[in-house]
Amino acid sequence: MTRHCSTILCAAVAALVALGLIMLTSTGTWVRGMDDPYHFLTRQALFVGIGLAAAFGASLLPVEQYRKYAPWLFVAACVLLVCCFVPGVKVEIYGSKRWIHLPGLPQFQPSELAKIAAVIGLGAWFARWQTEVLTFWRGFVVPGLIAGIPILLIAAEVDLGTALALAVAVSAIMFCVGTRLLYAVPAAGSVLTAVGWYVAHNANRMERITAWRDLDNPIYQLDRGMQQWRSLLALGNGGPWGVGLGNGVEKFGTLTFAHIDFIFPVVGEELGLPVTLGVVLCYVLIAVAGCGIALQANNVFNRCCALGLTCVIVVPAMLNIAVATALLPNTGLPLPFISFGGTSMVFALVAVGMLVGIHRRSHARVAEEFPLTRQTRYAVRL
Repeated sequence: MTRHCSTILCAAVAALVALGLIMLTSTGTWVRGMDDPYHFLTRQALFVGIGLAAAFGASLLPVEQYRKYAPWLFVAACVLLVCCFVPGVKVEIYGSKRWIHLPGLPQFQPSELAKIAAVIGLGAWFARWQTEVLTFWRGFVVPGLIAGIPILLIAAEVDLGTALALAVAVSAIMFCVGTRLLYAVPAAGSVLTAVGWYVAHNANRMERITAWRDLDNPIYQLDRGMQQWRSLLALGNGGPWGVGLGNGVEKFGTLTFAHIDFIFPVVGEELGLPVTLGVVLCYVLIAVAGCGIALQANNVFNRCCALGLTCVIVVPAMLNIAVATALLPNTGLPLPFISFGGTSMVFALVAVGMLVGIHRRSHARVAEEFPLTRQTRYAVRL
């Protein structure tokens, strides 16, 4: 199966992208304030084309080039994250400073680039110091700083979902490389304590958690918990087989951001349980294929990048589906390859292209045949 990881990966991604374009045709028409009913579809199709071209280039670029320019890419990503706080450049929407607008360029979300840059930077570090992964400074402190800078900048943008997804990817890399649990476990406990303290003292986050814990309360159904409540109603209205493509009712305005964060409930309402389970299966296949590519990688850098890029794609999908089904509080993460979002689509496809490139350059280990199995041996019978 590991020989066909790239095929499985590309097939799953193609199915998700196709479904996303179909669902944007259904949901984008009803977004308020848009003159062109197919605005989101045409823009998403344009970004899919750009992403495919970028993914093709990423698959052809030698992996050594990523390692060579990893420091510069990391610094550029951090500078762009800092720009999210610069007046005149930052774009603030609903209290979140996740986007920037540079002259001559469309609105851009630097955190999507930062996730890939952090994974490449961490892989380059462990490839350089792979004999010292058990040490305190080069095996834990410096890699923690490399990952911590973009994670803290993303969290400061009030984008805790993306910060959490990147933290999970970093933790997976450090665990698989061999960072000592003696250092990692206390640090993880300290970080979780700090996050819990921050959430407890942040009125907006606490209101979301309170609403999530009591979605049956009519007060929360009209306020903080409205999105998740309407999401559950959409999934329930669709039933096992759905009401038919285009026939969903929650997208008419009661389910806000039905074309971005909460597109998964619309899939369930209109196309039913088989398609929603198919979406989950596609992400499972992406995870399996990505892990298979990591297992086949012929060096530490490729292995770290393959594992990190897989987590960068799959973890946000898990969080989005968990939020849509009210298993977690609202985080504001899009569903990769399906939700509307140009930056997310382009860099998710770039990550897929990098995974395909790593797989193409990996050499599967084939057990050598025992040298005497094909030799004829003669013995004297006494």
